[in-house]
Amino acid sequence: MRREVTARLRKRLAVENLAALVCLSPENVAYTAGFVIPSQSLMRWRHAATVITVDGREAIICVDMEETTVRAADPDTEVRVWTEFTGRAMGTLAELLRDWGLERSRIGTELNYLSTADHAELTAALPAMELFAADDLLNRARQIKTPEELALLERLSRISETAILHSFKAVRAGSTEMDIASALTRSVYEQGAQQFKLMIVATGERSQLPNVGPTNRILRPGDVCRVEIFSVIDGYQAGVCRTAVVGDPTPDALRVYANLVECKHLVVDAIKPGVGSRSVYETFMSKFNELGLPAISFVAHSIGVNLHERPYFGPFSNQSVEVGMVLGMEPLVYRSGFGFGMQIKDMITVEDTGSRLLSDVMNTDELYRIDA
Repeated sequence: MRREVTARLRKRLAVENLAALVCLSPENVAYTAGFVIPSQSLMRWRHAATVITVDGREAIICVDMEETTVRAADPDTEVRVWTEFTGRAMGTLAELLRDWGLERSRIGTELNYLSTADHAELTAALPAMELFAADDLLNRARQIKTPEELALLERLSRISETAILHSFKAVRAGSTEMDIASALTRSVYEQGAQQFKLMIVATGERSQLPNVGPTNRILRPGDVCRVEIFSVIDGYQAGVCRTAVVGDPTPDALRVYANLVECKHLVVDAIKPGVGSRSVYETFMSKFNELGLPAISFVAHSIGVNLHERPYFGPFSNQSVEVGMVLGMEPLVYRSGFGFGMQIKDMITVEDTGSRLLSDVMNTDELYRIDA
């Protein structure tokens, strides 16, 4: 188990008067265990869980198919196994809680993840137990990263950005979006990432589309290219997006990109401890509005075991920035009115004196040129 994380969570359990916390989602199992249980996110019925008590006990629950993987990853933590087809994950969880004397206790869990059927089975097995919605507790805890988490996210940031740089260098006019994707994914794995999520390769008129993957579209001179990827290790991910142009950019492309660069610097400078997230968004909008174009409803968000996590830096909430946060910061425009979209997405961390760039491989002040 990830000891610094579980120690922090125990403090929150004490504040909420909870005897234990049961994490059930693939994201929070990875957050607490420190590794991914491979098939949990692939097959919804292959439940896994981590259990943490306020007095220091910890356990992992998994399906029998994953037992050897879990024990190899964490030989020191108690493991309870349920048998696929003949066993029940909720039954095994209930048995563990009874063995630990918690059948009449107040237990926190992810009620936003627990299905209606699983909830009914668990509460039928432990009718005296009180289930508490701990989703917000976990969301809040994940916002402040441990040194271990920060080091991993910094490594992932550079993997993602380096892979994008390699993909830009690997293509020219006449190449395809698939060629970009091939170089991109090869670089991600060569650098040691275990997998990737949400690869976006959008060129030319497709650069206006938010979350699209690669096609056989051929790159032409003047094309704007938006490329983003989230590299993943142990369930954590870092998303970086870079914009390039094939050959010479149009004056409109230069003007729009220059505005996004100024927005980037304003936002990075504005993010510091104690500042409200809404005011950061307002700083972004004060510059972006000079373009007279539609804006997205946020300019930054927390990131870690999920692609997007709270807080969002937008007009609909206002949370104070804290030291230890890691954020995806992304000035962008999809509908420029000129047949292209542009984006600069960086990973940053909040330190005592302000924010620090984690994705620092490329110079994004200049629009990258792909050979025509």
